[in-house]
Amino acid sequence: MSVYLFTLIIFIGACAAGLIGSLTGLGGGVIIIPLLSYMGIDFHYAIGTALVAVIATSSGSAAAYVKEGVTNMRIGMFLEIATTIGAVVGAFLVASRIVPLNIVAIIFGLILIFSAINSIRKKNEIILSTSSQQAIRLKLNGSYPSGHGEIKYGVTNIIGGFFMMLLAGILSGLLGIGSGAMKVIAMDNVMKIPFKVSTTTSNFMIGVTAAAGAFIYLQKGFITPQLCFPVVVGVLLGAMIGSKILLKSDTSKLRKVFAVIIFAVAINMIYKGIAGNV
Repeated sequence: MSVYLFTLIIFIGACAAGLIGSLTGLGGGVIIIPLLSYMGIDFHYAIGTALVAVIATSSGSAAAYVKEGVTNMRIGMFLEIATTIGAVVGAFLVASRIVPLNIVAIIFGLILIFSAINSIRKKNEIILSTSSQQAIRLKLNGSYPSGHGEIKYGVTNIIGGFFMMLLAGILSGLLGIGSGAMKVIAMDNVMKIPFKVSTTTSNFMIGVTAAAGAFIYLQKGFITPQLCFPVVVGVLLGAMIGSKILLKSDTSKLRKVFAVIIFAVAINMIYKGIAGNV
């Protein structure tokens, strides 16, 4: 395969990853890692490149969501304390080869299957009218615009969400995915934040989480310009398109897209982990 064809395939895949990552809050890493693995790239380099892609996804879509008033920045900044700590720990474990890559791939797949099932099972979104005492003290409740006017929402289970974010950060560093799936689940299912707010706030957060992990991979030499350039450009383009679509999309359809994509990727990664092909 020529260098030009190789770069073109990666660029097109990155565009798709950015679009999907922006729409679902996953960050695009769940597409980039399998794509680079299929192209014969070492898993460590795939993770390092995916972390850079996640930063690009966050940069490309988060600004639009913040401008539209959907992202809850107070929640994002609060939960980033947990995810950043976790990301550094997770990245160190993999980059230092303390955790075997096949185990990482299997964990990746199992987490994503859990995410897919959870997304499909949740039928109707219940928006809280009141917040817990901890959320009120931290002023985490908010509102977002919709076609029917401004929708106000409450927030609950702050402690549970914080510890879920710590786990999400560790998985981000381990897997190079920004761990958007876990972030969305933590906010949507645990803290009872509306799905659109969870998705957009996840996009806002994943860039910071990924940057913490990417620093470790950069030190270990697993991030190269040749791979990162086409990936970052493609992901940025896809993320900007996705941010326009999300604001006008149906939440229930997004859940189905979210579930189908991550379930397919999960099966693939578990197979590769068991077969030792990572």
